[in-house]
Parts: sequence; structure tokens; C-alpha cells
Amino acid sequence: MRDLSTDHSSLALNTASLGHNLDGHGAGWSPERIVDACAARGFGSIVFWRREIGSRAVEIGERVKAAGLSVAGLCRTPFLVGTEATNRHTVIDGAKASIDMAAGLGAAVLTIVVGGVHPDMKGTSESLKIVADRAAEIAPYAAERNVRLALEPLNPVYAGNRSCLTTLRDAVDICEAIGATNLGVAVDVYHIWWDSDLDAQLQRAGNRIFGYHLCDWLADTHDVLLDRGMMGDGVADLKAIRAGVEGAGYAGPCEVEIFSANNWWKRDPGEVLDVMVERFRTLC
Repeated sequence: MRDLSTDHSSLALNTASLGHNLDGHGAGWSPERIVDACAARGFGSIVFWRREIGSRAVEIGERVKAAGLSVAGLCRTPFLVGTEATNRHTVIDGAKASIDMAAGLGAAVLTIVVGGVHPDMKGTSESLKIVADRAAEIAPYAAERNVRLALEPLNPVYAGNRSCLTTLRDAVDICEAIGATNLGVAVDVYHIWWDSDLDAQLQRAGNRIFGYHLCDWLADTHDVLLDRGMMGDGVADLKAIRAGVEGAGYAGPCEVEIFSANNWWKRDPGEVLDVMVERFRTLC
């Protein structure tokens, strides 16, 4: 495992951790201010959300490079399946637009949160077939633009409306079935910490692991979407998970992604960043 105690250049900020994911939260910092704050603290990279980028992808990407950082990723494609994704052409067009944005930013990875169970379907198996079909269609377009796509399985509590893809096993199955070298997986502590089959599936994923996301699962979670913990405040075995991820061959950024409407989003963003650095170097 990498020694994070003396070098946190692999630390990446997901900007949602400062409250920029939802309207009405956060300090309202501009991308430029976030870049400067991360550079001053020795972060290696940043992950943005589409809503922050708009038509400024190339401009913001160049600003990140000028500060000595990289864009580790972009969140996310529109849903591929579910109640918001019933029109195939609209879905594919939206996915391609997000790929174009990622390319303009110079983002290493575009994350895919797939969406929930498709209308009039029960269970997840048929919806996952739709995910595979649509991921297969957009993968070549992304490859032409040097964008890697990362399927992110979400905690099963989101299966109905946010992600019918709930296990790393199913994500790797889709990747293997499609066979595109630019299609992989994102491993998020919040969503996979509970999985007793995790180590075996990480080994299966191998060089298809395109992202590793950090936070913690609070034992007394009050809101499954907006009550994530800072690393060390919950029950996830962070070092064991990272050992499995890196043991499978991953050596990329470690992205801190914390949705916390009633705690961290209410704090000064500078304090949040400082705590991230300290927890990353000592607990992750």
C-alpha cells in the first residue's frame, strides 16, 4: 500500500464535499476558488460536477492545469435507465454531451450512475440489461475522445430510484460482457463497504478500477443520501478497503466525496479541506 502519511498528492476533492452538489448548500465557491484552495493544501486533483462546468469545460480544465493539479473525473452522465431515462435517443445524446464535457475538461474519468429500475419492470436484472446495452453504445464514442467511463455501483438502498447496479460483481460482469477497454468501475467506500465478496470482486476488476472514492458510513445514518461521514467517523474499514483496491492494481487518485447536509456542508470549506488532508494522511 502507498504511504499516505508522508505524501497526500494522491488526494482528490470531489467538489460536492463542499456542498456544491445541491442548490442551497455550500459556500458558493467558484471553480477557480476551489482550485486555488486545493492547490494551496497539496491536493493532487479535483473532480467536478456537470452543473458547475456549464459551457466552461476547456477554460476550467486549463485553470486546473495551470495550478499544477489535474481533473481526476467528472460527475456524471445522466441516468441510463429508470423513470428519467425512458427515451433512448435522449439518453444517448445526454451521455454523449457529458462525454464531450469530460473531454473538454481533460477529465481522466466520467462516472456513470446508472439510474433505478426501469418503468414497468420488477427486480434489477432486466434493467441491468438496458444499462449494458446503452453503456455499450456510448463506450466507442467516449474512446474516440480519450474518455474512460466508470460504472459506479451504489448501495442497495438506492436500487429503486438511483441505481439498479448495486454490487461490484454486477458492474464487472457488465464490463466483461461489453469488453471495451475504456469501460471500468468506480469503487466508492460508501456503497461497497458492507460487501463480504469485495476482495474477490476487486481482483476480478483489476485494471478496470478507474476510481476510488472515500468517505465513511455513519453507524447512525439519518439520511442515506445526505448524511455521509468524514473518513474515520464511521464503521467502514478504510485501510482494509484501500489495501484491496491497491492490491488489485489501482494506483490512481483517492477521491473524497461527502454529502453531508447537516454537518460538513454547514462548515467553512477551508476547514473541511483541512480536515480531509489530516484524516487522509492518518486514517485512510
